[in-house]
Amino acid sequence: MICGTPYGPSMAVPLGFLLLLTAVYLTAAFKERKWSIWRTASWMSGAGILAWGLLPQFLPFSPGDFRQHMLQHLMLGMLAPIGLVMAAPITLLLRALPVGQSRIVIRILQTRMLKLWANPVTALVFNLGGMAALYFTSLFVWMITNPALHYLVHFHFVVAGCLYAWVIAGPDPAPDRPSVPSRLVVLGIAVVLHSVMAQMLYARVLVSIPVPTDQLQQAAELMYYGGDITEILLAFAMVSTWRPSRGKTPGKGQLQPQAR
Repeated sequence: MICGTPYGPSMAVPLGFLLLLTAVYLTAAFKERKWSIWRTASWMSGAGILAWGLLPQFLPFSPGDFRQHMLQHLMLGMLAPIGLVMAAPITLLLRALPVGQSRIVIRILQTRMLKLWANPVTALVFNLGGMAALYFTSLFVWMITNPALHYLVHFHFVVAGCLYAWVIAGPDPAPDRPSVPSRLVVLGIAVVLHSVMAQMLYARVLVSIPVPTDQLQQAAELMYYGGDITEILLAFAMVSTWRPSRGKTPGKGQLQPQAR
């Protein structure tokens, strides 16, 4: 067992916030009568996975088991974000708000700072960089003994996962979104880097995580194969909405695309 609190910090606050967001989403979807039921189902799936991932006592592995942590990582940082992002919450927000407030949201989406974060390379570094810092530095050891840092790491998993899924395959509008082939290249790089990190964990290369070897190796296998599954889902989501342009190319700075 990993030393420290077996269940980690209390997740009442993030679960309450998730419940609030879900209530807001469902209310807006109900008012938008033409809103896709599949998008709503996607949100509920993502929210359900996220809630489950925040309650490690209900996961299959024992509390403190490193495999449990890795399963949480997959649920919070990969699977749940896909469901939440494919629910197109930004598009629903734009439809639910009055015109004036919708324009404010659009202006925020067009700011330089958000354009920087919405770049696929930035999203990739933010996502995989945090993962590398957690597993190949002393950060993991600090996390398991520091509840505040535990919260922060979980928060990073969710935010980085949602940002990456939105930038790569999200149906919501995004500033200066690169072409599908360009995003596929970034996705391919992510697959390679994710696999390399999983293999390094398996071989305990540059890893000082204080867990038994069998736990570490099985967790690395979860990371390897679970990562492949999520990357395939992202690729499918991306190409399923790909419509090669035959007309005018959207100008620089335009938001594109928008979910239906």
